[in-house]
Amino acid sequence: MNAIEFIDLKTQQQRILPDLERRMKAVLAHGQYIMGPEIVELEEKLAAYVGVRHCIAVASGTDALLIALMTLSIGPGDEVITSPFTFIATGEMIALVGATPVFVDIDPRTYNIDPARIEAAVTSHTKAIMPVSLYGQCADFDAINAIAAKYSLPVVEDACQSFGATYKGRESCALSSIGCTSFFPSKPLGCYGDGGALFTNDDALAATMRQIRAHGQDRRYHHQRLGINGRMDTLQAAVLLAKLDVFDDEVAARARIGTRYTELIEQRNLEGVITPYIEPYNTSVYAQYTVQVENRDDVQKKLGEHGVPTAVHYPVPLHLQPVFAELGLTKGRFPVSEAAGEKIMSLPMHPYLTQVEQDSILSALQK
Repeated sequence: MNAIEFIDLKTQQQRILPDLERRMKAVLAHGQYIMGPEIVELEEKLAAYVGVRHCIAVASGTDALLIALMTLSIGPGDEVITSPFTFIATGEMIALVGATPVFVDIDPRTYNIDPARIEAAVTSHTKAIMPVSLYGQCADFDAINAIAAKYSLPVVEDACQSFGATYKGRESCALSSIGCTSFFPSKPLGCYGDGGALFTNDDALAATMRQIRAHGQDRRYHHQRLGINGRMDTLQAAVLLAKLDVFDDEVAARARIGTRYTELIEQRNLEGVITPYIEPYNTSVYAQYTVQVENRDDVQKKLGEHGVPTAVHYPVPLHLQPVFAELGLTKGRFPVSEAAGEKIMSLPMHPYLTQVEQDSILSALQK
């Protein structure tokens, strides 16, 4: 058997290569490398997929978060409620616009923000709630949106890991005021570089996001507001269009592989392994297949010796990162996030993982 890949982009590329090359050659032929026609085509297809009126393609998932916050005029003196158990970009963009991230601990089963803890964190300075849909599963948006409505707050979904997942039959990115996602290469839908997108049903928000994406312009050389260079490259749009044709099939494969992982771990009675919990009203795209284990470093080392790559997303919660030390949130403040950070470990996960490979991974884990 060949070496097990943590994420296998090569097999996917072979599958879509003719369409991929055709689309990329078309970009090379027309030469509109920034905001070419593929951008418009991609935005229309992604908006239709999610089921919203507007998609704004941008340069990265991080830019998507930044543009969302700028669009909502969030800045110094404001607070944004979010999860401490996520990639740095979530808290980083809140701080970058001058606002303060206010962390709320997570649900121990889903790793997503615990809605029962949110209302206590709302103050007169709160200007938005930014839940993260982690590991491919949406947060509990009905509960979150109810709190937001009570206090007239917008909700921004950080869906950088959950594009393609559903919550009560609705697509991730269509669950709140603004949805943000990432097309980083390792994501369930990824390009061959950085890329991202914003989604909304609000016409005014969409118009503002389009302006901010292009230096605040409402037309050429006429700048309505401060913006950034947040445009997606046309070549990346071409890659995503080729991948979008097989995305539904890959989402189904991810669900099948994730479910099989869980079933086999439970069948083998691996008592020291806690499998992902998926809410009955959710589907997950398993951006990662993440378990909890004791003695993680030792387990990772031994799995590596058996040819099984692993990763940790995320070992240090945001409130314990040096960059946020000035918030004064010491260890013990968010115990659920801290405990998860010490035990979580992701196993190889992608739509082309074979049953033979999966069996080999689980045999190594059992040992």
